[in-house]
This record gives sequence, C-alpha cells and structure tokens, in this order.
Amino acid sequence: MKTIIGDNCLFMMSTHVAHDCIIGNHVIMANNATLGGHVVVGDNVLIGGLAAIHQFIRIGSYAVIGGMSGVESDVIPYGRVKGERAYLAGLNLIGLERKGFDKQQIRDLQRAFNEIFGEEGTLDQRIEMVEQDFASVAPVMQIIAFARLKTRFPLCSPQKK
Repeated sequence: MKTIIGDNCLFMMSTHVAHDCIIGNHVIMANNATLGGHVVVGDNVLIGGLAAIHQFIRIGSYAVIGGMSGVESDVIPYGRVKGERAYLAGLNLIGLERKGFDKQQIRDLQRAFNEIFGEEGTLDQRIEMVEQDFASVAPVMQIIAFARLKTRFPLCSPQKK
C-alpha cells in the first residue's frame, strides 16, 4: 500500500494527505484541506480550504468540495458538496463549463442527477432507470459506474427538505 499522487496537482499551504491515498490528475487542495487514510480522489477535483475528508471516502472526478466541509460519504463524479456535515448541493456546473463540457452534456447530467436523487423508488431502481435512459451519455455513465461500485460508505445525498 502506498500513496499515489497524479500529475499537475496543486496542494496549498498546510494541506494533509494521509497514508494510502490515491489522488488523480489536476486536483487542487486549498489551504488546510485534509484527507484521511485510504481516500480516493478522481481527476479535476477541487477541495476547498479547511475541508476534511473522512478515511476510505471516494470523491469522483470533477467534484468540488466546499470549504470547511466535513465529508463522510462518497461524492459522485461532477458533484458539489458543502456544509459542516457535507451534503450534495447539486452538480459542479461552473467547473463543467470551465472544463469544456457542452450545454447538452450539462443538461443530461442535470436531468440524470434529478432522477437519481428523486423520491420515487429505491436508489438502486433510480440508478437502473437512469442507466437505461442515458446509456449513450458518457458523463452520466461515469456517475452510474461510481454509484454501483459501493464501498463502506453510502453516496453523499441532497439534504431532506
């Protein structure tokens, strides 16, 4: 077991990467952001200042973690989380635009997100439905693959209203 850090990452002052982490390419960790052991961070992730990621958590590619967030659940690719006890606040829409995703891809991601985290049926049923409806949309299929690869923690979800 070893820690692996990808290319072109930026680790600002006093960031901490614990043992046995895997960090993708183009990851930015702002001041005092902390990763517990065995965390997996995808490509193009932004982790805000003073954020703390619990051990064994997975953060999908293109996700953004708000500053001062405590992340205790897996974060889907393209997700945007925030809050002291982090919750899924939506998609990283600004990051997607900046990385060159076209408007149709972003619309498809938003529709898939709304279906996955909707209220009808179980999470597994909703994932199955989205997989059928968006089979040709690669970014959506990344979310589906991530969600299906369950580990010890659940997916970070939106706050209940």
